[in-house]
Amino acid sequence: MSDLANEKNITIDISEIKKEKKSYLLLKRCTDILGSLGGLLFLSILFLIIAICIKVEDPKGKVFFKQLRVGKDGKEFYMYKFRSMVANAEDKLNELLEMNEVDGAMFKMKNDPRVTNIGRFIRRTSIDELPQLYNVLKGEMSLVGPRPPLPREVAEYTNFDKQRLLVVPGCTGLWQISGRNELNFNQMVDLDLQYIKNRTLLFDIQIIIKTVICMVKKDGAY
Repeated sequence: MSDLANEKNITIDISEIKKEKKSYLLLKRCTDILGSLGGLLFLSILFLIIAICIKVEDPKGKVFFKQLRVGKDGKEFYMYKFRSMVANAEDKLNELLEMNEVDGAMFKMKNDPRVTNIGRFIRRTSIDELPQLYNVLKGEMSLVGPRPPLPREVAEYTNFDKQRLLVVPGCTGLWQISGRNELNFNQMVDLDLQYIKNRTLLFDIQIIIKTVICMVKKDGAY
């Protein structure tokens, strides 16, 4: 786990966010556009292969799964993933809530029975997250930032937790490179707030590089 995770009770000064250098925000957006567009083009063959595998295993289900998420300043948008679960996964969620393996306002279950065979593979390798490059291209997400939560999760947030929503959410961040599913909700929030207070273009690049390493090692993913 990152040493940054040891810092607690961070409070973000909204004025600090508003005063962020325009040069950083512009460079971050340019990096997002180039990175997402390049990624979508470079990974197009992989996208096709995964799509075929998903349809072969479950012909009735869709290849892509879209889910309502909460972004910057509480604005909702649809986030895209490769479908890794059975088609009626959301309907079965209520039956599994009592088996949640993490504390706080999110649901995680290591051996989730809703996950398909191809779904287990693309989750372990984080390939299921790659369609979010489209969200990045649209400006709804960034390559690096806090993960966008579900509306039902935000409904349980304290004012402290809501500080995660002060910036554009990302595909990856400190949480993913510091343990991911091995961390609890409070640790995730702490890491997100530390990122917000310390974010720079160099920091973003370091996180992206470490994310690629974690994907290869399959660290903390399930």
